[in-house]
Amino acid sequence: MSGHAQPLGVGVIGSGFMGKTYAEIAGKFLRGARLAAVAGGTRAKDLAEAHGVRFFGSPGELAAHPDVDIVCIATPHAQHAELALAAARAGKHLVIDKPMAHSVEACDAILEACLLKNLKSTVTFTMRNRIGYLKAKEALDSGRLGRVLQIRTYQIVPDGLASARQWQLLPENLGFLFGHGVHNVDAVRALTGREIRSVFAKCRTLIGSPVEATTDMLLTMDDGTVHYVFCSFEVRKPGFPRSESGIRVACENGLLDVDTYNETRMSLDGGDWQTIAVQPPIDWAGKGFLDPVRLQTYRDLIQDLVDGILEDRPPRVTGWDGRQAVAAALAAYESSRTGKEVLLAAP
Repeated sequence: MSGHAQPLGVGVIGSGFMGKTYAEIAGKFLRGARLAAVAGGTRAKDLAEAHGVRFFGSPGELAAHPDVDIVCIATPHAQHAELALAAARAGKHLVIDKPMAHSVEACDAILEACLLKNLKSTVTFTMRNRIGYLKAKEALDSGRLGRVLQIRTYQIVPDGLASARQWQLLPENLGFLFGHGVHNVDAVRALTGREIRSVFAKCRTLIGSPVEATTDMLLTMDDGTVHYVFCSFEVRKPGFPRSESGIRVACENGLLDVDTYNETRMSLDGGDWQTIAVQPPIDWAGKGFLDPVRLQTYRDLIQDLVDGILEDRPPRVTGWDGRQAVAAALAAYESSRTGKEVLLAAP
């Protein structure tokens, strides 16, 4: 165990939707850690006051303060790299909202800075903590389903452009595959345990988004299997059933049909579908985005980082996972521009 006698201090950079999410979790739901400070954004002072913690006028001041051990970065995507690198160089462990950074080179710089100071980093691939995903992973790891033959994964947010924050439509933040579809790319890597070797994609807008809002993406893995990601924020309401966060896995001995917001089903050896997990619904209309049901996936991810720091072990979701998702998403954009399959460098 680490020598930390006091709970680890968590500093949140960002005060919007995700900044409020991290502040709520660190302020109320973690063991061995506490919310220590907030900085960044026009609402940061109000957020700090609401939680009774220190407000800093700049992210640099927050990262430099000795009461802060972990920095959560919850800003627009284009700012992630600079803020994460500065925090790591200041000796802070990292929680980085996905995507990790705007380039593979920036991700590598963050990883190197963490390695030099023996720091832990995680990226918020919270799909991994939803009940349906966990049960699907458990079923695959048991071996009963046999080898994974193909995964088809979907993120279809009906009329998603209408609910998108304005900064998501700025070119420097790249697009919706980069900001959201990376969850699906990560799910393919995590469920298969394989690395991505090449990407072929078509990235576009169907109805005139200023940035990419619809992508079809083929991932060829290092074992030769080919998997599919479809991410779109442009499909009209009501959307398609079981596709806002859907994963369909074809295996040698059976099938998995995962809806990470609803139920997860399995068919084994040609048998009928059986429900193996049900994700409780988020009460968006009542409790809103701070509903503990929504916060559970973020809480579990950050708690795992806290435990990893105290136990001196890597978190289950690492900075490397964030880096690989960024590499695949950027390869998709390049593939779409060139019309060619893009190879990813081997680890």
